[in-house]
Amino acid sequence: MLGKMKRILIGKPMKSAELDGEKLGKWKALAILSSDALSSVAYGTEQILLVLVAAGFAALWYSVPISIAVLGLLVILIFSYRQTIFAYPTGGGAYIVAKDNLGTTSSLIAGGSLLVDYILTVAVSSSAGTDAITSAFPMLHDYSVVIALIMIVFLTIMNLRGVTESASVLAIPIYLFIFSIAVLIISGGIKLLAGGMDAAAPEFGTSLSHVSIFLLLKAFSSGCSALTGVEAVSNAIPNFKQPAEKNAAGTLLLMGCILGAMFIGITLLAFGYGVKPDPHATVISQIAEATFGRGWMYFIIQGVTALILFLAANTAYSAFPLLSFMMAKDKYMPHMFMVRGDRLGFSNGIIFLSVMSALLVVGFKGNTESLIPLYAVGVFIPFTLSQLGMMIRWIKVKPSGWQMKLLVNTVGMLTTLSITLIFIFTKFTQTWVIFIFLPLVVYVFMRIHRHYCNIADELRIDIQVDKPAKKGNTIVIPVAGITRVVMNTISYAQTMSDHVVALYIGFDDEAIRKMEQKWEEWNPGVRLVVIKSRYRSIMGPLKKFIDTVEWKTAETDHITILIPQFITKHWWQNVLHNQTSFMIRAYLINYKDVIVTTVPYHLNR
Repeated sequence: MLGKMKRILIGKPMKSAELDGEKLGKWKALAILSSDALSSVAYGTEQILLVLVAAGFAALWYSVPISIAVLGLLVILIFSYRQTIFAYPTGGGAYIVAKDNLGTTSSLIAGGSLLVDYILTVAVSSSAGTDAITSAFPMLHDYSVVIALIMIVFLTIMNLRGVTESASVLAIPIYLFIFSIAVLIISGGIKLLAGGMDAAAPEFGTSLSHVSIFLLLKAFSSGCSALTGVEAVSNAIPNFKQPAEKNAAGTLLLMGCILGAMFIGITLLAFGYGVKPDPHATVISQIAEATFGRGWMYFIIQGVTALILFLAANTAYSAFPLLSFMMAKDKYMPHMFMVRGDRLGFSNGIIFLSVMSALLVVGFKGNTESLIPLYAVGVFIPFTLSQLGMMIRWIKVKPSGWQMKLLVNTVGMLTTLSITLIFIFTKFTQTWVIFIFLPLVVYVFMRIHRHYCNIADELRIDIQVDKPAKKGNTIVIPVAGITRVVMNTISYAQTMSDHVVALYIGFDDEAIRKMEQKWEEWNPGVRLVVIKSRYRSIMGPLKKFIDTVEWKTAETDHITILIPQFITKHWWQNVLHNQTSFMIRAYLINYKDVIVTTVPYHLNR
């Protein structure tokens, strides 16, 4: 039943040879990898206005020069990451760049920041998408957490079905969003040009003495949240069709152009219409209503905005599994993240991402706005480390034209470092947790790596010296009575060794006497050892008996515990039986180097 449900939801398993068919061209990759960056159009301007409105409505005109500064930073990042793509065509972005040029600790900081950022991306995007829906349909506000969780489940299933299939489905709403925002910007621009600035708009260039540099820097750092997701393309180069680096660089440039045009367009419209932050209506909702009224076009824009905010999380579903695969390959994350699922995606990474983000949504009750500063600073740390790593690479390698490349990355590093510091100083009350959480994540990575290295050292052999030792086999069969299950187990044991012992642990003298009598009558050719348990425990006497056997035979024999177990015809019948065999196996599997084997006997009724 579960297998059929899995096939319906996820699809049939794919052969490993079909992996090349899961690669993406530019247009599908743009849809999958740019959804996070493009979605920031829906809240980037709003984040700037939320800070500026503290200084009064007249201060909102500062949103225009601040947005232009953010646009300049976007240009720097696009050119910087294009260089990273060509220098590191295997993907991995900031993690690989830092590992290659800055050392282990820096790479773990970059990798940890990005992994946490991707989890925050899913939580913030699903919650922001829910806000867009509840802006249009206020009656759904009480169900915001449920709506966000439904979207996370939907994205999980889509990504478990494979990259190509999810790209084909999810590309439609993403390109519809781009088209709708383009129509909104053009229509709104024409309306403002034809009718003049809205009377409610703040006067551009008004000097306000109470607007501090600190406030402007805080607004600028908030606007930089629009740049999250820019690095996703450089992380996911292995997902591109060949030539992968050329296609990735083209996709990144195209994404930058679209993002820049939409971001500055929405900011100008917000200024022209005199839009101010409203807890019940997003900035795009207000612009769309001012341009089209509450007609069908308004609801289309609200609908596709909600979709793009939900689908922004899909960028994380592409990048998180790849980055976790690379870190697992380097032994800094559990090896389960290296395993491809039925549809050739890294299923464990996808599921882990979904679970963690869902916990955040539930924990914050769908109100993840307070996570946005943490979300943004989490991505600017790897931005900075990536630029610094590329600077060191150009100085070491000195390829053709390296001076200009060094200049680009130097400007990028100084800019992103400045933004990181601005974030920390202007929003310390919201970002301080990263100074505790990030070192903790790096510590966990190092402990995982140390564990894998220790295990490798302990398991490693010298193939010239170490050879398997030939030993005998002493078999112990715990029995609770004389049944077909026990008979089947003894039959199997006698094919393996002549040293077979049955062990019966009784709780009272009468039960022990009856068991000894029946065993003698049955006479299966195997000696029965009986132990009385005064405290009705099975594990204690069993452990003592195995210790005795090991003391006598460890030098010459392996010790095998054969556990008889009957398998019921229907799964629900298991709860009707004492699960002693499971407890014995769970206990013994962690007990020294004894071999624990279950001998099944299937029931027909």
